[in-house]
Amino acid sequence: MSYSSIAWLPLAAGLTVLGLILSYAVLRRSGTRPALRVVAVSLLPIAAYLTGAIEMLWKIGVAIGQFGTGFAFSTTKWVGIGVTGLAIALFLAAGGRQARRVARDKRRAARGRQDDQAEVTAADGRRDVLTGTSAAATRGLPANRAPVPATRKPEAPAKASRKAAQPADDDDLKDIEDILRKRGI
Repeated sequence: MSYSSIAWLPLAAGLTVLGLILSYAVLRRSGTRPALRVVAVSLLPIAAYLTGAIEMLWKIGVAIGQFGTGFAFSTTKWVGIGVTGLAIALFLAAGGRQARRVARDKRRAARGRQDDQAEVTAADGRRDVLTGTSAAATRGLPANRAPVPATRKPEAPAKASRKAAQPADDDDLKDIEDILRKRGI
């Protein structure tokens, strides 16, 4: 079916007349404003015919249809989509790895500074997580005598003690801890 095989003028005029009749019914029920809106929409089919927009939209529709049918049955176009997807995946993977590496190096540098500060403050009287005693209380004990653990756990263990108890190469858990800490959890 081609554009010239359809009688567009009677079709556009018929839609316009139908819309104007509908606008009269809307005027009787709802008032002037809604009726004017329906009149405005009713005039669009005849305006599209007179400006040639119907023919333009027809050609666009035909072009999309031809592209779609040629696309659906063409193996070379599907291979092209696959190669495009591969290129996008490689691009994203290359950029993401570099950004993660930079962020990881920054976190390690920040942790190194925090661990140095934590060692200094831990010796000043914070409680030890494993024994439950303070560092100041164990200074006066003989070397062969171990401190007596506390009967209850401390409510908020020191951050430095938590970091000292974890293995040094556990980056994934530290990332999760950083995220939770930022969110206040």
